[in-house]
Amino acid sequence: MGTGRLEAFSDGVIAIIITIMVLELKAPHGAGFDALLPVIPVFLSYVLSFTYVGIYWNNHHHMLQATDSVCGAALWANLHLLFWLSLIPFVTAWMDENFATAPVAIYGFVLLMSAIAYWILTRVLIGENGPESRLAKAVGKDFKGVTSIVVYAIAIAAALWNPWVALGCYVLVAVMWIIPDRRIERH
Repeated sequence: MGTGRLEAFSDGVIAIIITIMVLELKAPHGAGFDALLPVIPVFLSYVLSFTYVGIYWNNHHHMLQATDSVCGAALWANLHLLFWLSLIPFVTAWMDENFATAPVAIYGFVLLMSAIAYWILTRVLIGENGPESRLAKAVGKDFKGVTSIVVYAIAIAAALWNPWVALGCYVLVAVMWIIPDRRIERH
């Protein structure tokens, strides 16, 4: 089957995820600029999570543009990815309320599982479309994907020691992916 239905469904779920995240932003109590100060950390974590969801949406779109067909396994792999992405609003809100070891580590765990799910989806699509497909050629050894998984694992361990170090690792991975994956655009 073609990729259109899979992409449309994924776009809808990702739009809902972003909507849920923005609904977690609460207006400050007060009319002055100083009323914004207490919500700055919440806004910054929203920006980080929005960036992550945007990165996945963007790269998911590019990946499906380089894919000719999807199979049943790809549908399930895609649902697996969407499951982990759908937890981002929850862990973001928890981390906003409690910037501590457990929420920061669990935030990283959700990012790690999202990255693994994306990697699995990529492998399933390559298996369906073949080793000579545009997607297989574009992905290659997937250095950025594997590096992301390793950094997330390190960040989760770091969260047990210092949540700020873990947060720095999450920002680092987001910066690494902020530009869409040009390998796919070239193919």
